[in-house]
Amino acid sequence: MKQSHVALLGAVVLGLLGCDASGEGELREWMAQERAQTQPRVTPLTEPKQFVPQQYKVRTEFEPFNPQRLTLALRRDSTQIASNAALIAPELARRKEPLEAFPLDAMAMVGSLMKAGKPTALLKVDNLIYQVGIGDYLGQNYGRITSITETAVQLREIVQDATGDWMERAASLELQEGVTK
Repeated sequence: MKQSHVALLGAVVLGLLGCDASGEGELREWMAQERAQTQPRVTPLTEPKQFVPQQYKVRTEFEPFNPQRLTLALRRDSTQIASNAALIAPELARRKEPLEAFPLDAMAMVGSLMKAGKPTALLKVDNLIYQVGIGDYLGQNYGRITSITETAVQLREIVQDATGDWMERAASLELQEGVTK
C-alpha cells in the first residue's frame, strides 16, 4: 500500500511540473509592450472667460431697488391673496349639500326638465337620481351650478392651485345617454 501512495505522489509532482509558468512570462511581456505603446490623451481645458463687471447705470424709467416700487408690489400681492381667501371663506361657513360628498366624475347627467319654469337637471349618482337647480352645490371642490341646458350642467368650482392660492375654475357635466352604471 505504501508503494501506491508513493506512486500517486510522484504522479502529482510530475503533473505540477508539467504546468509550466511559460504562459505567465508571455502575458507579462505583452502587458509591458501595451503599456509602452499606449499614450494617454487628455484634451486641455479651455481658459475661463474673463469676468468684466459692468457698472450700474441709473435710468429714470426703471429702478429695480426702489423702495416705493417694492412696497407697491407687496401691497398688490397681499390684496390678491386676500381676494383669493375671500373666495373660500363663504363656502366654509355654509352647510354642505348631499351631492358635495361625491366627486364630479362619479356623477352623470341623465336628463333635464323645466320645473315651475326653472331648468332642472337630473343627475345619477350611486344608482339614485337627484334633481338639481341653478345655485345648488355639487362635487368636492365647492362646485355651484351656474346654468343648466338640455345637454349640460355648468358649474363654478373653487380649487387650490400649486401655490396654495384659491382660484375659480369652470366645470361641466354633459348629458350621458344610455347610462347604466
